[in-house]
Order: sequence, then C-alpha cells, then structure tokens
Amino acid sequence: MEASGSSTNRMSSPASATEQGLQARISELLVQGSVEISPRELHRASSVAALLPSNTCVYIPSLPGLPLSRTLEAIAALRAAGLDAVPHVSARRVLHEAEFRTFLKAAVSQHGVHRVLLLGGDEPKAKGPFNDSLQILQSGMLVDSGIREIGVAGYPEGHPRISATALIEAFEKKRRLARDQGLGIYVVTQFSFAPNRVVEYCAGLARTAPEVSVYAGVAGPTDPVALARYAQRCGVSASLRALRNLGSGIARLVTNSDPHDQLVALARYSLLREPSNLVGVHIYSFGGAVRTASWIREQI
Repeated sequence: MEASGSSTNRMSSPASATEQGLQARISELLVQGSVEISPRELHRASSVAALLPSNTCVYIPSLPGLPLSRTLEAIAALRAAGLDAVPHVSARRVLHEAEFRTFLKAAVSQHGVHRVLLLGGDEPKAKGPFNDSLQILQSGMLVDSGIREIGVAGYPEGHPRISATALIEAFEKKRRLARDQGLGIYVVTQFSFAPNRVVEYCAGLARTAPEVSVYAGVAGPTDPVALARYAQRCGVSASLRALRNLGSGIARLVTNSDPHDQLVALARYSLLREPSNLVGVHIYSFGGAVRTASWIREQI
C-alpha cells in the first residue's frame, strides 16, 4: 500500500498536466517573442537586456521628428547590450531616399541589423518620397542594404483608416514582392483586448498564408488609463468598447490590463494547432520597457 501511495503522489492529474503545458507554451512564446523600447529610453538598454534572454528581438519605434542618427544610436546601444535590434521603417516619415538608404546600410554593416518592421507611418500625408510601405519594398532599398527579413503589420480588429479589402491586397503584394526579392516575411499584429479576435486572425492567416509566421501583439502591463489612450490611438477601440459594455467602465479595464489572460488564450491556440503559425508574442511596452521586461522575466 505504501508503494502504491508513493506512486500516486508522483503522478500529475490531467488538469495539472494541462496547466503545465500551457505555462510551458507561454514561456516559449515569450522567449521566442519580442518587446519594444522607445529611443527615449535608450539609457535603459542595459537594464532591459539584464532582464531578457540573450539576443531577444527589441523593436525601435519610429517617432515623429526623430533624426536617423538617433535611431542608429539606439540600434548600437541595443546591440552592445546583447539584444537583436529591429528598427521600424515608417514609409511616410522617410524624408530623403538617399539618406534612408545610407541609414539602412549602416544599420546592417555596422550593427548587424537583419530585419525591419515595415510600416506606413501615422502621418496624414507623406513627408518625403514614399506614401506607403509597399513603395519602400518596391524600391529595392531593403534587399540592397542587406536586410534579410521584413515584418509587416497585422490588424485583428481592422485598421481605422484602411478597408479590410485594401489590407488584404497590400499584404498579398508584399508577400509576392518579398518572395521575388528573396526576403523572409512575417506578421506582427496590433494588440487587442479581445484574444478571440487575435486567434481568429492567426487561424485565417494559417489558411491563406501558411508559410508566414505570426507574432501576436500583446499590450504589456501598464496604467489602465494610459492603456485606454493607446488603444484609441492605435485603432483597437472595438474591443475597448466591448470591455466597457460589460458594465464597469474603466474599472473593468483595470482587471484586464495584465496581459496574462491574453497569453493563455494564445498558448491554447498554438497548442491546438501543431505546427502553429504563431511563433511568439510581441509585447508593447508603452514607454515602460524596464517594467515590461521585468514582467516578461517573471512569466518565463
């Protein structure tokens, strides 16, 4: 009887085994994922690096009016700290094509940049020669500079100013151009407060573009009021309204500002679909890179 009892104690219940599997997948999605750091937080690069796995992808957002020299400094600081720097390329914020080509070549040759996140840029009209990210890709400047892979944006809740049809057409054009130029391509999604929308988006891409990997955007832990402000700015107001319609207003948002529930839903999706096109999560830090990196470390 003693032997039998000892054996039973060593066995895990199905529920605990499932929980362990979910936690393991959450850790995997975080380790294989990415985070962002504002160039204004450049002085915190070493603190962020100390909290994250070596060579974690760290994205550098494009800020209005930020000189390319400052972005290059951020890339250098992240690389020196042992992180994999991924700059945003915002088409409408490119002032001069020749200057931008020089920047890209320096980022690749001097600091080992090998991928960029290709975006249109939140500007009412272009500040230079490029009106959208497709034109950047068509120019050939990315492959000419030595970039090997591009990230493109995905919108589980749609885009506030671009129709669903236009988004699909643009994605297919980028996919074809990337293939023709020998570039890898993956998707980084906008964050959402509705995990089911992100899961549906990933499942849709798995059907239509099975070779394209997805990094699901997740809002990192932040002040709920600030989170609501970012949500409205980023066009995820549909799921924000859904939260508020639950009846508790902003108080309800407070309980949803921790990303753990989002991670659980994404982990379940990737476990049910093997092989999964969801390979990692991208954590939006909203100017709190150290706080976000600390949270990631705790989750892992």
